[in-house]
Amino acid sequence: MSDIRHNWTREEIREIYDRPLLSLVLEAANVHAKNHVYGEVQISSLLSIKTGGCSEDCAYCPQAARYQTGVKVQALMKVDEVLAAAENAKAGGASRFCMGAAWREVRDNRDFDRVIDMVKAVNSLDMEVCCTLGMLSPQQAERLADAGLYAYNHNVDTSEEHYGEVITTRTYDDRLKTLSNVRKAGISVCSGGIIGLGETDSDRIGMLQTLCNLPQHPESVPINVLVPVDGTPLAENSRVPFDELVRMIATARIVMPHSAVRLSAGRLALSVSEQAMCFMAGANSIFAGDKLLTTPNPEYNADKDMFRILGLTPKAAFADGHPKNKAKAEQHEPA
Repeated sequence: MSDIRHNWTREEIREIYDRPLLSLVLEAANVHAKNHVYGEVQISSLLSIKTGGCSEDCAYCPQAARYQTGVKVQALMKVDEVLAAAENAKAGGASRFCMGAAWREVRDNRDFDRVIDMVKAVNSLDMEVCCTLGMLSPQQAERLADAGLYAYNHNVDTSEEHYGEVITTRTYDDRLKTLSNVRKAGISVCSGGIIGLGETDSDRIGMLQTLCNLPQHPESVPINVLVPVDGTPLAENSRVPFDELVRMIATARIVMPHSAVRLSAGRLALSVSEQAMCFMAGANSIFAGDKLLTTPNPEYNADKDMFRILGLTPKAAFADGHPKNKAKAEQHEPA
């Protein structure tokens, strides 16, 4: 197993990021093989349980109320609808089910009560239950943990320096505070970012530095590629070259060796051979299903074919143990 560090400098990360691509991928593959079952990939499914009408101004997001993107506002789904979607995702091979609501922050009301019921219902399927609901207070994180939430997604998106160019309705510190609240509640952390937001290589390195220097590395690190959507401020942004995605995945794998690195948004534009190189570089998690909230994504059958071609195997739910169980075990270990 690789040593975990929380004191990476930008210069150290840049030296890794700037290596010749094949050498970088080879090192990342070696790190991956030492810390994970090579060829094992977690399949996650993401459902938008409340769509559109968000008050935030995230420049990439079609669900922001201020942008005209054609996304129809939909009220919070019913528990039985979500449970049916989770059962379908499990039948498709998913071991983690993530529920996303287009909220700026969680409010203590009947909608949140219903989300708690959703978490309990999906938890009964023995799937890893994940939510992404915006900012959380410590008390709200505790409620989710008590309901059985396994993971919480809250991306930092980009570097702290570039953040204000993308979002002005909340701060970088707001993001980090929510991650701290989630961690203290004993919920595993899912946090990564998006490339293609007009950032520089230095911003990408800065984002990775933020994540790998957290007191505990995120258990899951999604690397998203911007999917430009008409009506958003970033609609005309150019597609990120494939090699830059591979470079990000490989660098994330080296600086966060125990984390799952998720090949997330933008995967629909990748060929099987391009995805294969991402897996070689250390990606060991994907989102499956025909949508990622509101943007297209490869269907389950296409991913099954890819797994067969590449010899990949789906990772079982809770293969790494529940974070709360780990915490209890650590408390009882002899000094």
